[in-house]
Amino acid sequence: MADKLTTVLWFDGDAEEAARFYADTFPDSAVGAIFRAPSDFPGGKQGDALTVEFIVCGRAFSGLNGGDMFKPNESVSFMVVTEDQAETDRYWDAITGNGGQESACGWCKDRWGFSWQITPRTLLQSQAVGGEEARRAFEAMMTMRKIDVAAIDAARKGD
Repeated sequence: MADKLTTVLWFDGDAEEAARFYADTFPDSAVGAIFRAPSDFPGGKQGDALTVEFIVCGRAFSGLNGGDMFKPNESVSFMVVTEDQAETDRYWDAITGNGGQESACGWCKDRWGFSWQITPRTLLQSQAVGGEEARRAFEAMMTMRKIDVAAIDAARKGD
């Protein structure tokens, strides 16, 4: 990758599988170079993927198969802004339906433990407007797991 800054995600041996899932799920995504072990090593065999370069939604990442000593947590998450309910559903269902789990307020976790915020643009716009519209949309969001776009739009209008 030619990017000056690449986010490296730590995996327990399945960086290639994760990179392929992300590339299949999100637009403007692809799997790049895979660097494989030239010989056996502690915890792995010759040919195992050591690092995997990939792009998700146009952003460069590298997956490092570093072992089980570090786990992802919610202090870092990936926000994907969606345009409508169909796009929201597609990403949410892909993540939670592939061994992931639902959380609250548009958050979910993939099967590798990384947190995602599947966030409809209308929710972000409501917060930018501020005032009562923002409060109503925020309060509606607080009752949700996956964001319901129609409910957020109704709350924005005061319905």
